[in-house]
Amino acid sequence: MIRVEVAYALPDKQILIALQLAEGTTAMQALQMSGIAERVEGLDLSTVSLGIYSRLLDGRSSPVAEDYVLRNHDRVELYRPLQLDPKQARVLRAARAAERNKRKASQQGRQHNSARTKS
Repeated sequence: MIRVEVAYALPDKQILIALQLAEGTTAMQALQMSGIAERVEGLDLSTVSLGIYSRLLDGRSSPVAEDYVLRNHDRVELYRPLQLDPKQARVLRAARAAERNKRKASQQGRQHNSARTKS
């Protein structure tokens, strides 16, 4: 028997399910045996991205979840889809920072001009 965990993080809570499974169990089998789909509304096990300790089981650098044989103490992680593409998030942050800097420069310019008119 091996001990593994299935983990899923929501914005307001984390679900962590400890399991004891037979050796040779795959990540997908552990996911199905965990019962997590019944605990999380709208979770579709056929489309969710999985990983083991932040290493994506995508079939490229690691096997897919159906082929990955779990080892003792592995943590099967379910990944939620991104709300916003990281590149787009950086663009938005840069635009907000530029707007703040523009307002700040404008306010400093007005303060400088009002100080000159008082002299």
